[in-house]
Amino acid sequence: MPDLIELADRYVAVWNEPDADARRTAVVRLWATDGRHILQPPREVVKAADDLGLTAAFEARGHVELERRVRLAYDEFVAPGQFSFRRRDDVAGLRDAVKFTWEMVATDGEIAGVGTEFLIIDAEGRIVADYQFIEG
Repeated sequence: MPDLIELADRYVAVWNEPDADARRTAVVRLWATDGRHILQPPREVVKAADDLGLTAAFEARGHVELERRVRLAYDEFVAPGQFSFRRRDDVAGLRDAVKFTWEMVATDGEIAGVGTEFLIIDAEGRIVADYQFIEG
């Protein structure tokens, strides 16, 4: 198991990384080749799927899709200069699982969003599965 604080810090840093090449490199170092990022969709998407008898989840798999997912979040939230992401001090691990909370912070210091990551890590310390829950 890697150093959990360092892993969580590298995870949060990739979402703030302005350099595309550095971001791609960070994705490769963080996630296993077939790693997955499963995002809890917005409530309205979950409700629409439920109304149809379906379950909703957004998933990126493999380095190309993961890099695209990170880039799109960066382009939407960080690049315009309005927000950045930071880790809270609640990193915990159990066997191959790591959990922590992050915040999306506005330039004025106001917390604009909060999420929880639940990561499954392989023997090399890379993310196999990344479950993201957006709390607000």
